[in-house]
Amino acid sequence: MARLRLALVATLVFALAGCVSGSPAGGDEPKQSGDAYSGDVEWWTINLQKNYGSDIQKWIDAYQQEHPKVRIKWVDVPGQDITTKLLAAIASGKVPDVVNFTSATSGLFGGSMADLNSLFSKEDVAAYLPNLAEPMVVDGKRIAIPWYNGGTSLAFYNKDLLAKAGFDPAKPPKTYDEALALATKYHDATGKSATNFMAYSSVVQANGIPLLSDDKKKAAFNTPDTLAMLEKFKTLFSSGVIAPGSLGENQRDLPQSLENKLIAFNPVAVSSSLLNVQKNSPAVYSSIVVGPPVTGAGGKYYMPGQQVMGIPAKSGNQAAAAAWLKYVAAPEQQLALCKLVPIYPSSVKALEDPFFTEISGSTPADQARKILVDTFKQSVDASLGSGNDEQLRQLFDDQVRAFMSGTKPAKQALDDAEKAWNDTLAKAK
Repeated sequence: MARLRLALVATLVFALAGCVSGSPAGGDEPKQSGDAYSGDVEWWTINLQKNYGSDIQKWIDAYQQEHPKVRIKWVDVPGQDITTKLLAAIASGKVPDVVNFTSATSGLFGGSMADLNSLFSKEDVAAYLPNLAEPMVVDGKRIAIPWYNGGTSLAFYNKDLLAKAGFDPAKPPKTYDEALALATKYHDATGKSATNFMAYSSVVQANGIPLLSDDKKKAAFNTPDTLAMLEKFKTLFSSGVIAPGSLGENQRDLPQSLENKLIAFNPVAVSSSLLNVQKNSPAVYSSIVVGPPVTGAGGKYYMPGQQVMGIPAKSGNQAAAAAWLKYVAAPEQQLALCKLVPIYPSSVKALEDPFFTEISGSTPADQARKILVDTFKQSVDASLGSGNDEQLRQLFDDQVRAFMSGTKPAKQALDDAEKAWNDTLAKAK
């Protein structure tokens, strides 16, 4: 069912992308009012209203009270609908004035966004972390402003289980090779699988191997380095060092997990997965040691993506849209949102608040938050800029599964993944 839904979305994306790629739909640019504090501003967000509606409505009320000629029309869109809904709006020319999308879809929407360089000063942009703001500039055009994100990944180790492998909680693995060496030691000592770590697209990318060509038009991963990496993981998977369930498509619900103690560690995990351990297995949670995610040859910490906001070029009220965007993405609002939900801001000032700088406590959650903050400024947005990152990654990962399960040789898997990517990218032009 999930594959069918993805296929249907992809078909609609391809159909509509032709209407919006390269330039805004509908011909001439709309006439602008030029007044930053009057008129309607339609603002689209993703999945915020249900849990944080009353808090965010207070921002809207305060802003409208300060600027009584402005009316903010808030529209909250389910995450699974935002791509098709925004594509349809752009194609029709009836767009929101400010829209929340993800950096993973910036390649799809960037050509239809206004250039924020004309609406944000250098000082305005300097308020955001450069490593988050710079990826939102494409060919000199600023297509979006960073908003919030889930931070980088983390590593989680069950110190009780790993004691059998000589694990030192004060010196967790730093690199892929060190993590795989620890996994092998654990398997040798216990005969059990150590981890779900697998050479999917995110792992290949973090190992310093480009996934896309510089012009974003072709796959670039089909190299001897990628082939060698897949072969290394296959040896460990076949021997049982890497858990057999690691080939499951839903990485959040694999049969061997930290919670059921059928693996001993996860060297690159979504930070929010720690909450699942805490909720589902308190005993395991108490034995968890948190560390930075292991890195590949590049030594960089990769962020799966970030939430950003842009102003469609077809908005007729861009001055007012920019004023609202500056307000809602200001440090004060970012910090307030981060206190409601475990996310991280893009604002330099928000990160300097004691909420992030004065973290005490020794629980795994405390360790996780401190490590995320420590690694934050060195993180890299892992978005590919293809406009269709999610589907491309699934196509690659499916071929990795085919190789690991013995369905096809590694070189054929890479060749098939390369062809699938190139065909997909060609259709999206």
